Amino acid sequence: MAISKAKRAAAAKKAARTRKRNAAAKAAAATKAKASRRRKAAASRRKAAPKRKTAPKRKAAKRKAAPKRKAAKRRR
Repeated sequence: MAISKAKRAAAAKKAARTRKRNAAAKAAAATKAKASRRRKAAASRRKAAPKRKTAPKRKAAKRKAAPKRKAAKRRR
């Protein structure tokens, strides 16, 4: 027994939607992974950076200020 054209079309539509959703999820996961890789790389760079004995308080302040600097750069 053949499947009616309408049913086949509906199934194709559903499959296309699923494919699209899967692709979107995959892309989102990839973006997230890239961000986390970059964050880890930045952290390891910070750890491996040449040490000039900065006061820990100063170091924390610098870390806190960095995102603000970045945001300012983006606004410009």
